[in-house]
Amino acid sequence: MPKEKDVFDLRRYSDPSLLILSSLASGPKHGYAMMEDIAEFSGTRLEPGTLYGALARLERRGWIEPLPAEERRRPYRITAAGVTALREQIATMSRIVTVGSQRLSTT
Repeated sequence: MPKEKDVFDLRRYSDPSLLILSSLASGPKHGYAMMEDIAEFSGTRLEPGTLYGALARLERRGWIEPLPAEERRRPYRITAAGVTALREQIATMSRIVTVGSQRLSTT
């Protein structure tokens, strides 16, 4: 029998890259705005170190790019390559959800 903590952990999807790309898909944002948006749509609160480490990795991959700073805050936007990566990841997740749902319906 799963413990409540185990079930709670399954309810959170916390891949920072996927969460950041999903947030930026609605438009450019700076770090704090991303953290708030991600917490709102996913229930996951990213710590600043996690967020900025993931932003650096995404930028190196060419999936996001920084925009000029606005009042000491640096906004980022998703690139065309980032949109493609996000679409591919969402398609994979959709297949997983479909298969999981089908398999659960037979148990």
